[in-house]
Amino acid sequence: FVKTKIKINGFFQFCEIKQDEKSARQKEIDAWLPITSSRNAKWWYSAFHNVTAMVGAGVLGLPYAMSQLGWGPGITVMVLSWIITLYTLWQMVEMHEMVPGKRFDRYHELGQHAFGEKLGLYIVVPQQLIVEIGVCIVYMVTGGKSLKKFHDLVCDDCKPIKLTYFIMIFASVHFVLSHLPNFNSISGVSLAAAVMSLSYSTIAWAASASKGVQEDVEYGYKAKSTAGTVFNFFSGLGDVAFAYAGHNVVLEIQATIPSTPEKPSKGPMWKGVIVAYIVVALCYFPVAFVGYYIFGNGVEDNILMSLKKPAWLIATANMFVVIHVIGSYQIYAMPVFDMMETLLVKKLNFRPTTILRFCVRSFYVAATMFLGMTFPFFGGLLAFFGGFAFAPTTYFLPCIIWLAIYKPRKYSLSWWANWVCIVFGIFLMVLSPIGGLRTIVIQAKEYKFYS
Repeated sequence: FVKTKIKINGFFQFCEIKQDEKSARQKEIDAWLPITSSRNAKWWYSAFHNVTAMVGAGVLGLPYAMSQLGWGPGITVMVLSWIITLYTLWQMVEMHEMVPGKRFDRYHELGQHAFGEKLGLYIVVPQQLIVEIGVCIVYMVTGGKSLKKFHDLVCDDCKPIKLTYFIMIFASVHFVLSHLPNFNSISGVSLAAAVMSLSYSTIAWAASASKGVQEDVEYGYKAKSTAGTVFNFFSGLGDVAFAYAGHNVVLEIQATIPSTPEKPSKGPMWKGVIVAYIVVALCYFPVAFVGYYIFGNGVEDNILMSLKKPAWLIATANMFVVIHVIGSYQIYAMPVFDMMETLLVKKLNFRPTTILRFCVRSFYVAATMFLGMTFPFFGGLLAFFGGFAFAPTTYFLPCIIWLAIYKPRKYSLSWWANWVCIVFGIFLMVLSPIGGLRTIVIQAKEYKFYS
């Protein structure tokens, strides 16, 4: 560069050197970011990651959701949700590599391809962040409540301990686990969580069935007024929407699977999804229907709280819940870590170091712990977040992207299927936050901060 006397060539050569440096830096960053750093996952990773992401705190609230919806609407919404979300998940798996030679490793990258660079970012990122941060906060509360329930059952004579402290104990695990670098590094945690989800779901419905139908059980709506019944119905819709929330991390999970033109990642990914959805059905339907059948409209918003005996079994189930939500928290936190670290390294030009990662992730865990301790309205949070953000990203945003990119023929089967999903999803999005917000307001009246 120094030897050349031609300014044009000199400028061109300078640019070439800078471009090489930029490309090398980009590869270094991608090798450091949690979503793109490891692509050697197997199909069964997809299975247990998806089970961990989907079967979480939501399954324990399904009998309560059934009590708010009633038998007919409850079964209809549950089955429709299972079918629709499986269809929209298939769409996302298909769209991951729709452009030859390119992978949409993140939900917002797919949104940018469909709606444009800026609009796609504005549409997808806020919704995805609400879902993922919302889940992490709710799981902080769930983990703390389950630990407290376990403590109270095992040590009946012990001095009562505040829920706030149990949330802090639960968070302490994440101050360690959150520093695992990527999805594949948490696969062991995720596998344990998936096994736990099937275990505590089975305990929930089997223990309910063994108790038998309770005396004076009622299946009518619990609320005394028509307004109360309607609001509770909306809240029940939100609980169901929350239970089907795995789509927010599905592209990020698929990004960890190797892909070639001969063997694209959608093959093993879809295989894992099918296994995951079979497990989801085995968890959701028995818990929802058996739990509601046994306890009727008197069921708690967490069915394990309705089961008092045998104490050792309920204590075990609560510890299984704790292990499961540890894994679920990590699954939903990883895309948030990726967004935060991408912003700092690519936009603000921080160096990709271990210290940066340590600070970012510790701050996130501390923030979700603080919010969980401040607002532990479990039932209301499920319904509010379920409708406000989970319904769009799960039920109809994949359909809108599909229509925008593939443009199926008007009134064809694909066109109708997508529009039915969109209408159903919008119905959930509009109605369920209303009921969830009312539940939060009612519970907040009797609540003391950090109690």
